[in-house]
Amino acid sequence: MSFSAHIKSNLKPKRLAVKLNSKGEQFVVQGHPWVFSNNITKINDDAKSGDLAIIFGKNKNRVVGLGLYDANSPIRIKMLHSSPEKVEINAAFFQNKIKEAYKKRQSLLKTNTNSYRLLFGENDGFPGLIADVYAKVLVVKIYSEIWLPYLETIIPSLQVTAQAKTVVVRLSRSLENSKAHKIINGEVVYGTLENEVVKFVEHNVNFSANVIKGHKTGYFLDHRANRKQVGEWSNGKTVLDVFSYAGGFSVHALYNNAKEVTSLDISKQALEIAVQNGKLNSYTGKHKTIAGDAFKELNKLIKNKITFDVVVIDPPSFAKQTSEVELAKKKYAQLAELGVKLTSKHGLLVLASCSSRVVSQAFFDVNSQTLATSNRPYKLILKTGHDTDHPIGFPEGAYLKCGYYRFMD
Repeated sequence: MSFSAHIKSNLKPKRLAVKLNSKGEQFVVQGHPWVFSNNITKINDDAKSGDLAIIFGKNKNRVVGLGLYDANSPIRIKMLHSSPEKVEINAAFFQNKIKEAYKKRQSLLKTNTNSYRLLFGENDGFPGLIADVYAKVLVVKIYSEIWLPYLETIIPSLQVTAQAKTVVVRLSRSLENSKAHKIINGEVVYGTLENEVVKFVEHNVNFSANVIKGHKTGYFLDHRANRKQVGEWSNGKTVLDVFSYAGGFSVHALYNNAKEVTSLDISKQALEIAVQNGKLNSYTGKHKTIAGDAFKELNKLIKNKITFDVVVIDPPSFAKQTSEVELAKKKYAQLAELGVKLTSKHGLLVLASCSSRVVSQAFFDVNSQTLATSNRPYKLILKTGHDTDHPIGFPEGAYLKCGYYRFMD
């Protein structure tokens, strides 16, 4: 089996000499992976995406970092290495980074789990690049042209590390429209893919992901530990999984002998996947689905005085940009309020956010303020973030937060 010729690139990266203003230099020295265009004071005129930026400090022209130039982003340089220690950016450099990333996942891979994130972008030293593994299928998602000259080095190394029989490449929307490559979104660049729906195991529970058409790389791996936790606390309970997508929380609850699980999502197609994922396991509980807008459907359930022992509310990102943060907080408050009304006596309400621009403290403050006005005594019994295959390497890398609220009445 050989790799598709499409991952080979004609682009020959140049070396760029770069100088930054003191703010930009300070960020680099502190190890932050982003350099914004307004921090650059000097750079070659003919810089192209994928060129290697060599950043010189003000102090005696010493090199303070190396990164990849991105002509299409306000984050103009994505850092690969920030340290006075000399390195060569070559195949061995990327291979070592991949090995380091794989080592960080070892504790997870000792469990009965064969799906994991092997590369988490900036947090593993690969800004704008994600690599997820589903059993023997590796899905590499590329968000920036900067990686095009390096794919023929990186992808084989990822394939060997993951021991993948198949490699699929997914592209961000902007990259799909780029003329700088011949890769087709969803292309199988190594091995064969008999079925685009790939089965995998997560802490003993069977799931599937559509690696060609599913969101992101096919599934959301970041919530794995939370799904396991919710499952363990769902034994004999009635459970509502809001914004359920492919039924992650629902299926763990069914697997752990929940009495009845309701998956709610706006997408009928996602709910069908949730039901199918449930059927990959043996369970005795009932699995119901509700297709519709979460806010409307939750109000209907409240009107009908229906409550659940466990309520999980895990919405998509509400703040794609800074200007949306205040509106996002309002939506989180609304959902928390609805959740309180839907959680039965002594029940458990699980509230999550994946909006990186709404920082953890702000999210938990919104929840505690909303719950305080409900006059229901409660305890925050657990606060969690990303699972271990989503290590945090810089502040903006932390987006996932989740709170477990137990009502005392």
